[in-house]
Amino acid sequence: MRGLYAITPEGPGLVAKVRAALEGGIALLQYRNKSGTREEVKTIARLARDHRVPLIVNDDVELALAVDADGAHLGRDDGDFSTARKKLKGKILGASCYDRLELAQAAVAAGADYVAFGSVFASPTKPRAVRAPLSLFKNDLGVPKCAIGGITLANAPQAIAAGADLLAVISDVFDAPDIAERCRAYGRLFG
Repeated sequence: MRGLYAITPEGPGLVAKVRAALEGGIALLQYRNKSGTREEVKTIARLARDHRVPLIVNDDVELALAVDADGAHLGRDDGDFSTARKKLKGKILGASCYDRLELAQAAVAAGADYVAFGSVFASPTKPRAVRAPLSLFKNDLGVPKCAIGGITLANAPQAIAAGADLLAVISDVFDAPDIAERCRAYGRLFG
């Protein structure tokens, strides 16, 4: 797992936006829409499969299983991690670790396939989020490390240089005038 990890925004036109991101080339796609419908996530799951991009469902193991997603991503309040790991056998399980290395180490020990640290930069999506220092990405955890929070094309090279394998991006991708081209630009950062 290396590259752009596009995370869906709230709002209208989501399927078309996701299609554009997939066409632009992304490594992973996370469905993160609290007000979305099961039909919407099923449609997005089909699109992701067609593009051979793993679909991760945020916060909801049961929804991930129901739509045959490739995995789920859990934060600290999203249920028991080891139970989720058992339910998602053979699927991807990611963990939000905020600004805490010990959370990442515990998640890896419990079977996480990747860990996310953030907010690494000031985030328009979660303006009050705790800031995670880029130094966290220097630690070898044995799984890919994902940077999230306030990432733009301008600051993304800093996160990659610090050791981030994945860049989780919402606004800078889905608010771009040309979503597919923005995704291609992120892809070029990974060489």
